[in-house]
Amino acid sequence: MTIFRVAGLAAAASLALPALAQGLPPITQNDRIMGELVAGEVGYQIQKHCPDIRMRRLRALGKLNRLADYARDQGYSDKDFDALSKDPEARALRDGRVDAYLNAQGVTKGDVDSYCQLGYREIEAKTFVGRLLR
Repeated sequence: MTIFRVAGLAAAASLALPALAQGLPPITQNDRIMGELVAGEVGYQIQKHCPDIRMRRLRALGKLNRLADYARDQGYSDKDFDALSKDPEARALRDGRVDAYLNAQGVTKGDVDSYCQLGYREIEAKTFVGRLLR
């Protein structure tokens, strides 16, 4: 399990109440938080399925810590942020977005080469995902 695997996309309604009480939209509606978590999971899936590509773990951990700081700066609690990885619905939502991205990029489950090709494209383009890989 990677650090980004620990982070999912949606918070359980009961865990989102502190943010809602402060007048904040649910953390799952924050584009930066959700986008970076999905990107991290895409990177994880690439390195999991492509033997030639590895995740830059320290870089990924640093980005995750900065994202948690950003969430706090926006008014979300640590509990809100942590809920992203603990709620089964949140993980299912994240996984759906990851699968949609992978499919849109031509990745086929079980096809190692398709994961590697995407990984190399992401690295070459220096995308958020690409900067997490080597």
